[in-house]
Amino acid sequence: MLAGFLAAPVGAEKADRYKPMVIEADKDLVADDRRQLVVYNGNAALSQGTMLLRAERIEVRELPDGYRAATAIGTRAKPATWRQRRDGVDETVEGSAERIEFDGRADTLRFVGQAGLRRLRGAGVAEEISGGVVVWDNNTEVFTVEGGATSATNPTGRVRTVLSPRSDPAASAAAPGRGTTTPLAPVRSLEERR
Repeated sequence: MLAGFLAAPVGAEKADRYKPMVIEADKDLVADDRRQLVVYNGNAALSQGTMLLRAERIEVRELPDGYRAATAIGTRAKPATWRQRRDGVDETVEGSAERIEFDGRADTLRFVGQAGLRRLRGAGVAEEISGGVVVWDNNTEVFTVEGGATSATNPTGRVRTVLSPRSDPAASAAAPGRGTTTPLAPVRSLEERR
């Protein structure tokens, strides 16, 4: 099932990496030149092209080779959020987690704690993935998802994917029974499926 979410490349807008990074916050900024670390507090926002990262606190590091890494720190009640347009298609991918780690050198995003990603086509959600940890490698265009703690949005703590049908009226009319979804019941063992 996860293959449906991963089947189409989800590459980020390639031009974004060549645009300036802009970081803002409501409260204070703490710069540590020795550690090459700048901390932004209070409704912090980091943008670079179509990428937008928001959290209560964002830490940005300048790496020795000139790349940047950022960690957006939210909470369970108010998670960090990220959003970016896909390259070459009219889609956007957005995500949220208690902590989001962006690695400019590796071109990866790591969503940790109540992690969730959604692919949007227009205003509608096309696919969703949730788990304890979600990693998006933009170079290989691969997601990895790990299970996690239980929560109100994921009471079982299991990895979960929701795939929406394509909006093709001819295919829907030709396939009776399509268009309805039934939640998957947890299976404790392979024997329960028989």
